[in-house]
Amino acid sequence: MKKELKGGYIEKLTELLNANNTLYLADIGDLNAQQTADLRRLCFKNDVKVQVVKNALLKKAMKESSINYEELEKVLKGHTAIMTAEVNNAPAKLIKEARKTGDKPILKAAYVEECFYIGDNQLDYLCNIKSKNELIGEIVGLLQSPIKNVVSALQSGGNTIHGVLKTLSERPE
Repeated sequence: MKKELKGGYIEKLTELLNANNTLYLADIGDLNAQQTADLRRLCFKNDVKVQVVKNALLKKAMKESSINYEELEKVLKGHTAIMTAEVNNAPAKLIKEARKTGDKPILKAAYVEECFYIGDNQLDYLCNIKSKNELIGEIVGLLQSPIKNVVSALQSGGNTIHGVLKTLSERPE
């Protein structure tokens, strides 16, 4: 690759790194053409972007990035693919799903919401991380619960009081 092309490629990688809060590094080496095509289809279906990168160029982009990726540099050996997504746990679930048919891809490391996860043994943990929308839904549900209980108590109490008042008003004196 020519030096001019490398510079532009590093700039694009740096922009990619700065623009995403979710970054997974995976080893997809030794996949044949059919397996690679299946993985890319699966990525497209799950809104996960995948890009194979050269480790040396990725290291340079990491150094130019506004985020300190030093912890991820030690895993940049062999074949590396970057997976990014809007949903934090989507790439982890995708890797797990893709492994049903083989032993690849292997999770090298992940950067999710300012936390680093190193090694394939972190995959189950990453699958269980809740997405931003799931957390917001839980918080809204928790906030609504006491309000619903108060409104329900007031409504049921109102019907009881109304019934008592109606009975008292109809009672002969």
